[in-house]
Amino acid sequence: MTSRPQHPSEGSERLRPTVAVARAARVLAAAGIDAPRAEAELLAAHVLGVPRGRLALADGLAPDQLDRYDALVARRATREPLQHLTGTAAFRHLELAVGPGVFVPRPETELLAGWGVDHARAGSPLVVDLCSGSGAIALAVAQETPAARVVAVERSPAALSWLRRNAADRAAAGDRPVEVVAADVTDPGLLGGLEGRVDVLLCNPPYVPRAVEVPPEVAAHDPDEAVFGGADGLDVIRPVLARAALLLRPGGVLGVEHDDTHGAAVPALLAADGRYEAVEEHRDLAGRPRFTTARRRLPAAAR
Repeated sequence: MTSRPQHPSEGSERLRPTVAVARAARVLAAAGIDAPRAEAELLAAHVLGVPRGRLALADGLAPDQLDRYDALVARRATREPLQHLTGTAAFRHLELAVGPGVFVPRPETELLAGWGVDHARAGSPLVVDLCSGSGAIALAVAQETPAARVVAVERSPAALSWLRRNAADRAAAGDRPVEVVAADVTDPGLLGGLEGRVDVLLCNPPYVPRAVEVPPEVAAHDPDEAVFGGADGLDVIRPVLARAALLLRPGGVLGVEHDDTHGAAVPALLAADGRYEAVEEHRDLAGRPRFTTARRRLPAAAR
């Protein structure tokens, strides 16, 4: 988008958002963007500083705003993530700061977070979020279940910066503060002081098998260590399941997101461990296997 054609409605000052969006949508469609109109509207709303739903009522784009808009559309056409351009990602009821160095939370992960929220509503539970990234799951649980104590664990220094920023923003907004721990979730001594005390443990680990081809937005912009989980995608999931069995109290619950090719593999790992029961596979809105849940088995004497 190196030039901007004149339009009868543009006049000398402002271009109607609908005109700019229509043109941008054509550019994004040609670049292979799945929802070009929606993304063109989101970028226009971002530039104008209005909610997308009020875009039609907004003032036109001034020349400097139009230049900025055209530049953002051109960057999106190169498959730079939309969330990097706007600086935020929506997740359940949150707007999270994201950018280079942190995995952009996906809508399907909202299902796992919602499951965690449902299981954290009773009492004052201890909830642990492993591979927290931007903090999406942990912060959603903290916002929606204010009685919960939430611990978020992340290894990457870059991701930790985003996690701490989002945690501070949500605490300033009045949500219960989340405890951030810098640690590797595959460490066999992870969170040693919490063994046998965790009520709900959630994890969205790197799980894509190495040979799988991922979209340009992921390949060029999401951190490799947050995407790929070894040859079969289970390199992080295996130690997480083993450690979770020690962290969870008897009767505590686990939810772990996984690749859609793991619909049988992850439940099988949980069943083979012997310390879990009530293993259940959950599908996303497209009907694909997306996360698996289980309950920490009670001691034999307590059954």
